[in-house]
Amino acid sequence: MGIRSFLSKPIAAIAKSKIDQWSKDPIKAQKAVFQELIVGGAETMFGRDHSMRSVKSFKDYQSRVPVRDYEDMKDYIKKVVDGGLDVLWKGRPIYFAKTSGTTSGVKYIPITKESIPYHIQGARDALLCYVNETGKSDFLDGNLMFLSGSPELDLKGHVPTGRLSGIVNHHVPSYLRTNQKPSYKTNCIEDWETKLDAIIQETQHANMSLISGIPPWVQMYFDKIVEKTGKKIHEVFPNFSLYVYGGVNFEPYKAKLFETIGKPIDSIETYPASEGFIAYQDLQNSEGLLLLLNAGIFYEFIPASEFFSDKPTRLTIEDVEIGVNYALVISTNAGLWSYSIGDTIKFVSKEPYRIIVTGRIKHFLSAFGEHVIGEEVEKAMKHAMDTFKEVEIVEFTVAPQVNPKEGMPYHEWLIEFSKEPHDLQAFAQHLDKQMVKLNVYYEDLITGNILTNLKITNLPKNSFISYMKSQGKLGGQNKVPRLANDRKIADALITN
Repeated sequence: MGIRSFLSKPIAAIAKSKIDQWSKDPIKAQKAVFQELIVGGAETMFGRDHSMRSVKSFKDYQSRVPVRDYEDMKDYIKKVVDGGLDVLWKGRPIYFAKTSGTTSGVKYIPITKESIPYHIQGARDALLCYVNETGKSDFLDGNLMFLSGSPELDLKGHVPTGRLSGIVNHHVPSYLRTNQKPSYKTNCIEDWETKLDAIIQETQHANMSLISGIPPWVQMYFDKIVEKTGKKIHEVFPNFSLYVYGGVNFEPYKAKLFETIGKPIDSIETYPASEGFIAYQDLQNSEGLLLLLNAGIFYEFIPASEFFSDKPTRLTIEDVEIGVNYALVISTNAGLWSYSIGDTIKFVSKEPYRIIVTGRIKHFLSAFGEHVIGEEVEKAMKHAMDTFKEVEIVEFTVAPQVNPKEGMPYHEWLIEFSKEPHDLQAFAQHLDKQMVKLNVYYEDLITGNILTNLKITNLPKNSFISYMKSQGKLGGQNKVPRLANDRKIADALITN
């Protein structure tokens, strides 16, 4: 046992004790965060514009601060970019996290000296919870790899700017630097395919024990290693024992990933966002992610069914119910105020508060009033793959076909298989039956002969890679939307 793994166990016990303290009194934790935010924001330009000095309660805050998305915040962000001080938070941000928006183009999310520690602490505590629960810590003595964006930062105004993963790379603790992969030089490579080749060159003969990254990009990394060596991943990396991921539902990728590895290994799901580190998996065998209620973020929850109404209900942690789909709204010590991050979540537990991510509030399919969400198509796909055990997929997305050349409209599932079902038609029928069970509106449209049963378009190899490359979004933290209400992605995939 190395020094890192040895020391991690008492440190993990201390971290878990602190987590237990706030998670056992979650309402108190959120009230404390709320008060800190009001004090921190009261003397800013935003605070003065919204009379935050007189806020004494959440109701006061609600009455003064409407729910906003990035478009609504752009004027304030521009003032920060132009060099303004005390605009959204005291002083100016120490970073902008650059991220791609679906409606706003490039977005610049502020990160402050108060908020950056929580980004680091979230990732650290996810690992420490794992160590504390399982007693496994040897992975800390091997090489740890985090597939991330470039750590090279540009300036936006006076503020260093880059991808969140690249920013966080600057804050990796010094005691982990010596066993971190890939090297700084390799991480700075912008072109994903060139970068991937360099990562393989650096890691192929290394003692890899932990690998972190979005499943489809990690799968690409694994596939190239298998192609190069002719071996399963566990043969190339015999000490690889822990996979850390976030940003997408793991289930559609799990079978293929583990088949490529050659054995099951432990995994940890995290929920990091440019706006803040929101949740992580704190137990291996419990559903959901622990919502971080003392990490500089005050949460509001809007029932997803009300989100686009004029006066949606805005709930605090005290008022939520298990199983309801909520749009997630946050106020943070980075200067975001009642900001809709675009994600939808459900609570699966209130003791402690654990969530699952169900999709994107604007990523749904409702061309005919069915309002299908990401959680439903992913559940249907998991059930079909559990039934047709030969099937492995690379990626999939779903779009409406409103004006087919013949017949009635339908939902088109565009799937790139790595292992196809023996009977594609039976697989499609099974998916359709699951969607009928999961979404009553879809069932009504099918039984009412408004829609015909879904159809699968079997995409050729590398279709999604080619599409992402054509969009300038190959690799890193970029994801293909699971659902669309139009055919832009679907048509691009078919014609690529």
